Amino acid sequence: MRDFPSCFGENGVQVADSSSSSAAKAAQNVVTCLYQCKLLGRSCLITITWTKNLMGQGLSVGIDDLSNQCLCKVDIKPWLFSKRKGSKNLEVDSSKIEIFWDLTNAKFGAGPEPFEGFYLAVVFNQEMVLLLGDLKKEAYKKIDTDPVHVHSINSTFVAKREHIFGKKFYGAKAQFCDKGQMHDVTIECDTVGLHDPCLVIRIDSKTVMQVKRLKWKFRGNHTISVDGLPVEVFWDVHNWLFGNAMGNAVFMFQTCLSADKLQGNHSIFDPSVLTWSCSQHISDSQSRGLGFSLILHAWKNE
Repeated sequence: MRDFPSCFGENGVQVADSSSSSAAKAAQNVVTCLYQCKLLGRSCLITITWTKNLMGQGLSVGIDDLSNQCLCKVDIKPWLFSKRKGSKNLEVDSSKIEIFWDLTNAKFGAGPEPFEGFYLAVVFNQEMVLLLGDLKKEAYKKIDTDPVHVHSINSTFVAKREHIFGKKFYGAKAQFCDKGQMHDVTIECDTVGLHDPCLVIRIDSKTVMQVKRLKWKFRGNHTISVDGLPVEVFWDVHNWLFGNAMGNAVFMFQTCLSADKLQGNHSIFDPSVLTWSCSQHISDSQSRGLGFSLILHAWKNE
């Protein structure tokens, strides 16, 4: 059985033990985003992790090279009473890395990731490497960088990992390619008291795949089309059907840059084995013509 790719390293989101309590599940309200960029002529990965727990919202920024060497990491602990803006200055290999953020007026949905009213910027030797959020003008003004260079930002959104919660319906918003259109992803699966449960996945309310006889097909893969690109969907709902009631299901959406790249890539994955490193994931994805990866851990609410 093929290893399920984990591209967030040892500091990434981990699947909790199925015996965890509700409080532990609440602490897993985490979204991790991975961006590929170039620093000093070499490829690097910027990991942005958004968290939400009883203490409030939290944020961490990590930068690693493709050999998995951590260049720097900044943890912005959850806040309730402190200001939600600031900056951090770091020096790595005689180079200056600056991280700026302002979430004072950020708006959040059910998850820990803000959707508007904020900015988060990573600057390397006075060059903007990554800029997130809708307050771009405010970010450039704060950083004193010319906004005409916005198009020179070389970071690419390559993967996202998110924990989602529900009873029958599980929702998430996702882009299936860097700077692509935002879509609503809905997973429907009712396993309570049903002899023959069914799995349905919708993109923008349109049904794109349906799996019947789910007890026989609790793991599998299927190709759908989003934005004109083939997207391979992998699923594992074993915990929902046969495991502890508090176990999670895992879904992965892997964009394929061309249909012919799908040949030979159909395989069942094992989400319990998370051994692939960031560099292995990126290298393998590029060699197989694969683009963006969306990984969803779906937890059933009690």
